[in-house]
Amino acid sequence: MTQPFIYLASQSPRRLQLLGQWGVRCDTLLPSADEDAEALEAVLPAEAPRHYVQRVTRLKLQAALARLQARGLPPAPVLCADTTVALGPHILGKPATEPEACAMLARLAGQRHRVLTAVSVGRLGAGQGQPPQAWHALSESWVTFQPLTTAQINAYVATGEPMGKAGAYGIQGLAALWVSRISGSYTGIMGLPACETAQVLRQAGVALLGD
Repeated sequence: MTQPFIYLASQSPRRLQLLGQWGVRCDTLLPSADEDAEALEAVLPAEAPRHYVQRVTRLKLQAALARLQARGLPPAPVLCADTTVALGPHILGKPATEPEACAMLARLAGQRHRVLTAVSVGRLGAGQGQPPQAWHALSESWVTFQPLTTAQINAYVATGEPMGKAGAYGIQGLAALWVSRISGSYTGIMGLPACETAQVLRQAGVALLGD
């Protein structure tokens, strides 16, 4: 079977690694310097976490498909994903500073929280004037942290691992030492849920193992 090829519109090395493990070859399709990619992740007033993560992922896909077309690259499916950590109705995004990361982890300590990862795959229209096609899926998992001391939180933040990660932690790293229970998709908590990703890739015509 020929190894399938897609574009990954994400800077996440974890997503790239997971797709490689699943036998999918990708090139990254990243924003250019004149694109305000951060603006896509702004939270709307009173926006629910589930709505937020799906809306942001679809906006990222629209931007990535426009990027693909503008750059004149060979056509192939484009995959986008976004991960959000939610404590009740509150969205915990990527910390901008170490004190912000410490504050997020203090809120998560001893608590059960949700990790939502939305996945979207799109293709440009097949002919002139044809609209793009898109397929979407959502993974919802639960993670329970054991109680944490201030010293534990400070030591973790000092490693730099929490920066750039939703909720200020990565389950595949040192924070795994604090996770007492998970329910749902481990790869979804990492940032790309295997089952849901396979579902939308197949809908987009990407052949995977055994297809």
